[in-house]
Amino acid sequence: MHFDPARTAVVVVDMQNGFCHSDGSLYAPGSEAAIEPVSDLVATAREAGAAIVYTRDVHPPEQFEGNHYYDEFDRWGEHVVEGSWEAELVDGLDVRDEDHVVVKHTYDAFHQTELEGWLDAHGIDDLLICGTLANVCVLHTAGSAGLRDFRPVIVEDALGYIEEEHETYAVDHAEWLFGEVTTREGVEFVSTE
Repeated sequence: MHFDPARTAVVVVDMQNGFCHSDGSLYAPGSEAAIEPVSDLVATAREAGAAIVYTRDVHPPEQFEGNHYYDEFDRWGEHVVEGSWEAELVDGLDVRDEDHVVVKHTYDAFHQTELEGWLDAHGIDDLLICGTLANVCVLHTAGSAGLRDFRPVIVEDALGYIEEEHETYAVDHAEWLFGEVTTREGVEFVSTE
């Protein structure tokens, strides 16, 4: 699968202490195991000249107070609270000043964030999406990207998950819905300029 690095971004979803570190409140071994493959993908993309975007799921303590329905604290317990160690990106990722970091407050990295505008401003059309959780924030972000006319490509061997079947579901659903799933080895950067 070919990608023009000038028009491509790797979107690393929610690789944070709360999910990827054993002391995190929503730690999953599958998310920790994704650190190395995600880092490998980022390194390959960076070397080719593609953009790197990291998302951080961050919740102000009062975010869900008074909500009619949507309440992640009710569903998952309190997690990645604003200003906490849990909300920080996990060690082991090569985060640089030139990378773009998106703070999001829902499963979808496009919902009420500047991500779409940033991608448009940088001429990016293709998104290589990796990170955690495969069937939650990765899948919601990929779906939202597709609805905005970006090309969302799930990198199936760089995903975190709670249960292996969750990852399988997410990959199968993305492939069925978007038709775009690959592996790290399947990514080839080729400049069209």
